[in-house]
Amino acid sequence: MQPEIVIFGLSLKTFGLCFGLAFIVSGAMVSRRLKELDRPADWAYEMVFAALVGGLIGARGYWLLGHTGELADDPLGAIFGGSGLVWYGGLAGGAAGVLIWAWRHGMLNTLLLDMCAPALAMGYAVGRVGCQVSGDGDYGKPTDLPWGMAYPDGAVPTTEIVHPTPIYETLTMGLGAWALWIMRDAVRPTVLFGFYLVLVGGERFLVEFLRRNEPVFAGLTEAQLASVICLVGGGILLVRAARSGGLRAVSPAAAQPATA
Repeated sequence: MQPEIVIFGLSLKTFGLCFGLAFIVSGAMVSRRLKELDRPADWAYEMVFAALVGGLIGARGYWLLGHTGELADDPLGAIFGGSGLVWYGGLAGGAAGVLIWAWRHGMLNTLLLDMCAPALAMGYAVGRVGCQVSGDGDYGKPTDLPWGMAYPDGAVPTTEIVHPTPIYETLTMGLGAWALWIMRDAVRPTVLFGFYLVLVGGERFLVEFLRRNEPVFAGLTEAQLASVICLVGGGILLVRAARSGGLRAVSPAAAQPATA
């Protein structure tokens, strides 16, 4: 594990580096998609900046809501400390930042949702690499499986052999991002984003059974409750699309009326 690296005397958090890399990778995917859609590729960098600012505020704010005691004891340390970023808060804040940007640029539509779906999945996958490398406590429960591992030098150390859940999530979301990217021109509007919501909701709901988070309602963790919302939202989008003409995109040739 390597919670931080030192370059020219400057200490850098590996989680923060992967967090930034996730935005760079996501931005590159959005930039390519914008080119395919004959839109300005530079918009991708503006969107990434909006998502980064909103994501940092949301991720930190979500963590602070659950650590009000630390906020009261040391407000500056709690707000500007080097740890304490919650993914779902980052997702909400990042989404808000992008929506504000899209509203200002006249792109507040289904195209935006579908364009961002593969990039969001890949950003999640890259971000979880930071969790694994830093050993920030996102690992799972003890296990005797051959791929279990300990995190003795992590930011939140443990000598127990546990599930390396960040690896599970990186693999799942990375493959999911690849699948979404392949489907980007093969499905109707909102379908791609619906699949993304089902993917991210299902993945997080299941992996929570292996993690160490405590249940908060009906035997489910906070992350699982948020996952249910994603699953329901994605399911609604897919059902609506299926009932209104199917999930697959209609090719221009197929849309032309037959001639005698």
